[in-house]
Amino acid sequence: MGQLVPLVYDELRVMAHRQLQRERAGHTLSTTALVHEAYLKLVDQHRAQWKDRAHFFAIASEMMRRVLVDYARRHRAAKRDGARVQVSLDTAAGGVDDGRFSGDALAAADSRADTLIALDEALTRLAARDERLVRVVECRFFGGLTEEETAAALNVTARTVRRDWIKAKNWLHRELAE
Repeated sequence: MGQLVPLVYDELRVMAHRQLQRERAGHTLSTTALVHEAYLKLVDQHRAQWKDRAHFFAIASEMMRRVLVDYARRHRAAKRDGARVQVSLDTAAGGVDDGRFSGDALAAADSRADTLIALDEALTRLAARDERLVRVVECRFFGGLTEEETAAALNVTARTVRRDWIKAKNWLHRELAE
């Protein structure tokens, strides 16, 4: 694993950066932190046998999902406990009011955390029906992989990925709309 990281680090950073662009401005989890936390989860995979590069990135996508959902759960728990969300003045530019996020920024953070948690719960339910659809969502949404990269990671055709991606998005849309 130690020899693999230098070879894929830049690509993991691209994946993490792409994912964090969907987050609110001033998100306290940086690209580097997301890569490092995902790496720690990857290292913890004692029985993992990386078949190839694509398989590694599929697993990395799953680990990024776990990190982001764990982060969202901690955010929600901190909110329930009345804790303040810490941000630097640089990253909160314009969103600071007496050292705290503005109401709009907090509402956006709360909404994103709730959405990620709801998505994770829906993916858990979907896994009981079709595990491959969940893997496609992890690769495409959390990992930012292309259809071709996802197909290689899951050992299916790009056409199957395209069909599964549409099916998964439709199922999740219905599930999350309820």
